[in-house]
Amino acid sequence: MKLSTPKNITFYIAVALAVIGLIGYFVAAMSGIAPWLILVAFIVLALGNLLEGF
Repeated sequence: MKLSTPKNITFYIAVALAVIGLIGYFVAAMSGIAPWLILVAFIVLALGNLLEGF
């Protein structure tokens, strides 16, 4: 399996989702979706590494 570096925008989207998810753990209104945001951030970053041009 050959991995490629993700584009900058993909990386920034993943980081933004992860940060929002981490902040969501401390905000009661977002505590239900915080783990899902972190999971989506990981999936976006993983797809950026696995798929070329993403």
